[in-house]
Amino acid sequence: MVSFVRPYQEQPTSGNDAVTVQFPAFTTPSAWSGQIDGYGTDADRRPGGSPRGRRRRAGQRRVVVAAGVALGLLVAAAGTTAYAHAGEIPRGTVVLGLDIGGMGRGEAAEALRTELARRADTLAAPVPVSVGDRTAQLQPAEVGLTVDVDATVTAAAAQSPGLVSLLFGSRTVGPVVSVDATRLDAALRKAFGGAAQQMTMPAITFDGTTPKPVYPEPGRALDAEASARAVREGWLAGQPVTIPLVETQPATSAAEVDRLVAELARPAVAGPVTITTDKGDLQLSPTGIARSLVLTADQTGKINPRVDEAKLRSALASQLGKVEVTPKAATVTLAGGRPRVLASSGGFQLDTAALSRDLLPVLPKPDGRKVTGVFRTVQPKAITEDVSRLGIVQQVSTFTTNLTGGLSSPRSQNIVQIAKEVDGAIVKPGETFSLNGHTGERGYAQGYKDAPVIVGGKLVPGVGGGVSQFTTTLFNAAYYAGLEDVEHTPHSFYFSRYPPVIESTIFYPDLDFKFRNDTRYGVLIDTSYTASSITVSMWSTKVYDSVTTQWSARRNITKPQTVYLEPGPTCIATDGIDGFTQDAWRIFRQGGKEIRREKFSWRYDPEPRFVCAKPPAPTG
Repeated sequence: MVSFVRPYQEQPTSGNDAVTVQFPAFTTPSAWSGQIDGYGTDADRRPGGSPRGRRRRAGQRRVVVAAGVALGLLVAAAGTTAYAHAGEIPRGTVVLGLDIGGMGRGEAAEALRTELARRADTLAAPVPVSVGDRTAQLQPAEVGLTVDVDATVTAAAAQSPGLVSLLFGSRTVGPVVSVDATRLDAALRKAFGGAAQQMTMPAITFDGTTPKPVYPEPGRALDAEASARAVREGWLAGQPVTIPLVETQPATSAAEVDRLVAELARPAVAGPVTITTDKGDLQLSPTGIARSLVLTADQTGKINPRVDEAKLRSALASQLGKVEVTPKAATVTLAGGRPRVLASSGGFQLDTAALSRDLLPVLPKPDGRKVTGVFRTVQPKAITEDVSRLGIVQQVSTFTTNLTGGLSSPRSQNIVQIAKEVDGAIVKPGETFSLNGHTGERGYAQGYKDAPVIVGGKLVPGVGGGVSQFTTTLFNAAYYAGLEDVEHTPHSFYFSRYPPVIESTIFYPDLDFKFRNDTRYGVLIDTSYTASSITVSMWSTKVYDSVTTQWSARRNITKPQTVYLEPGPTCIATDGIDGFTQDAWRIFRQGGKEIRREKFSWRYDPEPRFVCAKPPAPTG
């Protein structure tokens, strides 16, 4: 029987890591008897035995030797593999030019982090990227572009090298790169938004009551995952990264658009729809349906038909008055010089949100075009109990400015118009009042007229001219009530009808006046006017004994220049006003003592002396 007498051993070496492999030797017993594993008898193995026996013995020796060599090679390979995997990372493994072979995972990770720290400036450098013929640079930190050390070490440990690489060479393992795909996509869209070819989104619009289809067409756009993959693969290659554009197809096809036209859009406007309620019926006309039915695509290009609630309410606006009751908010009115709370009352409205949902299935029907409308209770914005607790019990400030030209002038009519809109407004504790936000745009449709306004440093006719006088009056009422100034802008020129510095202009939507009710009481704004004046008063609970103003002397006085303007209806002549700088302090007193003061400063430009005439010819 064959046996191993010397096992495979790895012999120590000196001066290098080369491996000496010692193959096992083989021996046989000194005496043979009888059949040995079916290979013959003793007689066959003695000198002079038969030729057949000699041939058999030679074959047996060749088999044994071949088996021994093969087994030796296997043992050698096993020894080499054991040597190569002496650490967790196979020997000869190189990452970013750093040999981490033979290291444990923790040691390899630390070595990689040290190498990355050494290359920190290079890794933080902007990354050139291109889309088509356009180029830009990405900041790695802004898109989360990093080398994932732990993932890189795991990848290095998981890859098994071949035997030849283990014995004679090395292998390079690419670093695992991480990037935030969402942040990268946002940065690329900001830089290359115009490079993409947008899809033509499908839609069905209405020309009156005639459906007009818009058919989809594909586009080419940035794709977050494709972009992230390109950046991960190309970042450390030393070349600009090319970001691909991916073809995008709208989710709704042209055939689907045609189907929607035939099955929904065209039948929808074929006739009216009756809305039945327990307070009477309403009729939604084909025109109203066309205005309300929305057949536009979402971001994926899919058309999801819906009825727009706001447009539906607008289409029914002329009929809602006979079935709805508008809620009334509690408010405060002045009766006999004293504030009195007017009670609130609830109301109910047609539930147009539910109606828009229930209406959609009815629109394709050729007959039976009816839908049931329901009502919902609507509470007022302010209820009686809440307003009663606001502490609006006394007048805390009032301010008046004089009108010019009487109530018949367009300027005075504008002032009266805005005063009516603000009258009765209640500012709750902590709320900020915005004059622009309260009135909205002040144009012809809102009842305002042309009157002089300052545009480009000169007076010209403009819609709403004069409302700055009301703004100044309101500003001073809030100022002397001690309320917090949030936003105001004095005029560029000084007008003697206003107090210097503590005045304000307004221009929708760019210039606004805002104050904050920083007290624990509500504030009622009361406005009134006469043929010669406008007054704004604040009603609340007094917080301060008094609020007064102290002015500095005027300084840096500048004289106006004379400017000749083209004569005509748009030219407004002026006498000219000096420019100057001045300060004003708002002083708060309580308990007979000054408790704080606020400083306001403003520099007025000199208003030119505008002359509506040709300039005189030079003399001499």
